[in-house]
Amino acid sequence: MTQKLDRRNFLGKSALTGAGIATAGSAAGINSEAFAHPLQEAEYPGTILALGAHYDDCPFGIPGTLLEAVRKNYRVVILNIIGDYSNWSPVSDRVQELRENSIRLAEERGMEMRFLKYASMKFQNDGRAQAEIAEVVAEVSPDLAFMLWRRDRHPDHEVASLLCEAALRQPAAILGRSGPRPPRRIYYYDNGPGHTVDFTPDTYLDISEHWAAAMEWLGENMAFVRKEEYDPQNPSGALLTKEKLARYRGSACGVGYAEALLSYKPYPIEIL
Repeated sequence: MTQKLDRRNFLGKSALTGAGIATAGSAAGINSEAFAHPLQEAEYPGTILALGAHYDDCPFGIPGTLLEAVRKNYRVVILNIIGDYSNWSPVSDRVQELRENSIRLAEERGMEMRFLKYASMKFQNDGRAQAEIAEVVAEVSPDLAFMLWRRDRHPDHEVASLLCEAALRQPAAILGRSGPRPPRRIYYYDNGPGHTVDFTPDTYLDISEHWAAAMEWLGENMAFVRKEEYDPQNPSGALLTKEKLARYRGSACGVGYAEALLSYKPYPIEIL
C-alpha cells in the first residue's frame, strides 16, 4: 500500500500528527551551498512562515524542523517581532550587528529572516502590531506556519503568540481587504522548559540527521551575544538545554533527537 502525503500533510512524508514521528534526512554539518535554494520561487513545493518574539526563538525552538524544510526545497521565512534590542544589555550597543548576524546565519542555511521594529516589553496585542504581522502573512502567503505556545513565563512570548494567532487566522479581516488567506496548517512550538508552560505536543519530528547543523546554528547565535567564537566542544547553557529537550522529545517517540509541536487544530492525515 502506498502512503500518500502531499505538502499539505506537513513537509511531505515528514510527520504524523497524533502519536506521530517525522523522518528527516540531511547532512549533519553546515554547508551553505547545500542549504541554498537552487529553485525559483514558482518551483517551491510550499512556503513556511516561522514566527517568534526574539531573534533566537526559532533557532532554539525549531531549528531541525526548518533545516528539514529547506532540504525539501520549501521557502522558509522567519519573522521576529522584536528588532530593537537597545534595552537588552548584552547587545545594547550592537543592535544592528545582531540583526545582521541573525539574518546572515539564516541566509547561510537557505532561509529568510526579518525583524519588526519593536523592543522587548514594548509591544501589545493591539491592532497596529496585528496589522504589521498580517502584512507579512499576506505577502509571504504561507502554506504552513509555526508560532510560540500561548502559555509562557516570558511576557514577550505570550503577547507574541496572541498577535501571531490573530494575524495568521484572520489576515484579511485585520487588513480590511480581500485576498490574504490563512495558512492551511498552523503549529505551536516548544521554546524550552525555562519558558514554555503546560505544553502537550501531538506531533514529533525526528531531527537526528540535522542535529549537528541545528546546534551550530543556535550556537553561532549565542556566541555572537557573548562576543565569542562558536566552540562545539564548549556548549553554552542554551545549547545544553536544547540538547536535553531534544533528547527527551526523541525518547518520547523512539528516536535520537526530536522537536515537538502542537497542532492548532486537528488535521487529517493519511498514514496508509
